[in-house]
Amino acid sequence: MSTWKSPFILMVDRGECSFVQKVRNAQRSGATAVLIADDMCICSHGACQDDLSSGSGENFCEEEEPVMADDGSGSDISIPSFLLFKEDADPIKSVLYKNENVRVQMGFSVPAPDSRVEYDLWTSPADSITRELQEDFLTAVSALSDHAFFTPHMYIYDGVNAGCHSEEGEDLCLDLCSNHGRYCSIDIDENSGATGAEVVAESLRRICIWQEYGKDNGIGLQWWDYVKEFTERCDSGAWEDEGMVFSDEECIATAMEAAGVKKSDIDECMEKSGGVTGDNANALLDKELSDQETTGVVLTPSLYVNQATIRGFLNFQTTFKAICAGFAHGSEPPICQECGSCPDERGCVERGKCSSGSSLGTIMGANGNATISTNWFLASLAGAIVLFSVIGYVHFRRQEAYMRNQIRGVVAEYMPVGAQNSTASTSLALDDEENEGQMHTFPTPDSELS
Repeated sequence: MSTWKSPFILMVDRGECSFVQKVRNAQRSGATAVLIADDMCICSHGACQDDLSSGSGENFCEEEEPVMADDGSGSDISIPSFLLFKEDADPIKSVLYKNENVRVQMGFSVPAPDSRVEYDLWTSPADSITRELQEDFLTAVSALSDHAFFTPHMYIYDGVNAGCHSEEGEDLCLDLCSNHGRYCSIDIDENSGATGAEVVAESLRRICIWQEYGKDNGIGLQWWDYVKEFTERCDSGAWEDEGMVFSDEECIATAMEAAGVKKSDIDECMEKSGGVTGDNANALLDKELSDQETTGVVLTPSLYVNQATIRGFLNFQTTFKAICAGFAHGSEPPICQECGSCPDERGCVERGKCSSGSSLGTIMGANGNATISTNWFLASLAGAIVLFSVIGYVHFRRQEAYMRNQIRGVVAEYMPVGAQNSTASTSLALDDEENEGQMHTFPTPDSELS
């Protein structure tokens, strides 16, 4: 087949390298879109069963459709890509093998911004990256009000697929999982030292708090308050001397009370969903696993605004800017109009206006927080310039005086003896500022002889 000039749609077989690498290679070769042909059929598909029974296909199939998602390294990819089922890809490949053209139309939906932004955060109680964001973003949530709809998700691992749940119902992964190995999480080594099972339990607790206080309005102020209180009280090591640690029931109850959360309702929600101790499924945790697979989340933390992945460090500034950018033009809420382009977004949201003590804004630190105002920085810079100018001038005058003294000494050594006595008309006033600009005359050997 002859080489195609760009633009063209490239079809490649699924193989050993990742989806991201395949699409990146296709983009570099000039493709404007990529079709990845699956090399294994789905066992539940009728065509796959026919192939297996007839012996015309491979002798193996896969139980579930593979998830085609960014592995975190695809920020340089700008072309669309699709994964085709084997039974859909084979007819296209048979035509291509005949060196015949195939015309393909690709269609996909894109986020349509409106007057309300939906944003989802995939995180975990073991996540330290977004801890500061979850503690501080409450002010933005309140300011955005019902203009934005938030949904938190707890990232957990499927212990059944990971082999942590045996056929006899035993937990094969020790303390990393709950429900006899059905739901798992990483443990926390620092500060609280919580196990994976305790992280799963706290994940379920936060899901229930959201179900009770945030599911309907997408705001959930109590959820944000609880996360902040729990982090400060039970997950920072501050109360460790008093026995207040990650899974301490007293600490959890104290955090709930401070956040205005009714503990009995949350405990009931956790038990009704299936709990975390028995050898049984939990409905809420199963839903998180299902949403995780549907969304294609492979990395945490992950932020989605209007179903679009937000890249970069997830701090207050990044999240707030992404949400404000998600509104349709002209429908931005007042807080976005005021603070969306303010250099100090966090301070602006807290004050309700973009005023950092100067009309020029603030200098931002490495963590995204405002450090000093620009006016103060410029004033300090100007003061430093004046100070060094004065020091430089004083040094210059001293050097000038020193050089004058040196020149006077040299001239005095070579001056004729008679001239040294004629001080009235040949005085050297090199360092007399009153005589600056006057012409000085010196006797010559000829005048002396005359």
